[in-house]
Amino acid sequence: MTDLALYIHWPFCVAKCPYCDFNSHVREAVDQDRWRAALLADLAHEAGLTRGRSIGSIFFGGGTPSLMPPATVAALLDAAAGQWAFAPDIEITLEANPSSVEAARFADLAAAGVNRVSLGLQSFDDAALRFLGRAHDAAEGLAALATAQASFARVSFDLIYALPGQTIAAWDAQLAHALAFGTEHLSLYQLTVERGTRFATDATAGRLRLPDADHAADLFELTRARTAAAGLPAYETSNHARPGAESRHNLTYWRYGEYLGVGPGAHGRRGGLATQRRKKPENWLAAVDRNGHGIEAETLLTPHERATEALLMGLRLTEGVDLARIAALAGGVAPVDAAAVARLARLGLVACDDERLRVTGAGALLLDAILPEVVTDETVTA
Repeated sequence: MTDLALYIHWPFCVAKCPYCDFNSHVREAVDQDRWRAALLADLAHEAGLTRGRSIGSIFFGGGTPSLMPPATVAALLDAAAGQWAFAPDIEITLEANPSSVEAARFADLAAAGVNRVSLGLQSFDDAALRFLGRAHDAAEGLAALATAQASFARVSFDLIYALPGQTIAAWDAQLAHALAFGTEHLSLYQLTVERGTRFATDATAGRLRLPDADHAADLFELTRARTAAAGLPAYETSNHARPGAESRHNLTYWRYGEYLGVGPGAHGRRGGLATQRRKKPENWLAAVDRNGHGIEAETLLTPHERATEALLMGLRLTEGVDLARIAALAGGVAPVDAAAVARLARLGLVACDDERLRVTGAGALLLDAILPEVVTDETVTA
């Protein structure tokens, strides 16, 4: 049986970024003792349902987990180690913002057991950072990156591109700067407008105009070429790593492994069940106080639903999906439209043999359009 992944959600941020649709909240004060106790209780509930399993990765996401007291991180890791066996090479990641206050905690977070940090730099340009609503400036971000590289065995950082008015030359310079630091992993995201965000309001009002599709495609192709030449090829739509340095935790999602979700709004997949925690922090806390866990819903997935989820996640990966495994999840035949696959293969957008289906580099530009064509709504029969 494969290792589980464990996700722990910390929902609080200093401010809400205008592009962010994650489950993040701003609160004037946080009762740290109560939150630590509640997270430990939610974790213990998941442990009671997965006795005898081992954990291969732990991911502290948010929100801004670097706002967590290191003592809380240590308590959660100690509790997890007491409930599950840890894989010898367990990956323990924490998302961090690059403020000087949070960077000052990096050494203590490393001492608590975190061995990988994902740093939300987002840009090296002060004007871009102001546009993105970030609280740090470029100099502070660079200082935090230096501290992270001195504190953690493994470092990744995020950048956002395809900003309004961003030229090919400007993004090329940002990429060259990013690659010069020698980190093992980069997450490079095109700016998108998500519902419910301030940017969505601005776009509707005509105050925000993103680059057109052709320009965004040029930026995407440049990103792929630059990172590949530097030895960090894309292994997922927006993620690039040296071979062997991929995020093992995120690969569990994309390869449709089992993972446990703890904390407000966290999702999980275990034993064929889709689990979902209550989203609003106060509602989650009340549920933990009442029930000993924050679960809002547990849904038994049908074989078709599981196979479809595995396809939608796995086709984001450069390696693609194992069609025999997808068929096994579906209970017979993979929910793949063979005619659509053949047509897209002739166009060079997907590649398929008897064992694997994958989206090509050219197809990655059109992934959102390809997925609904390839994945059928109902299981097809032979």
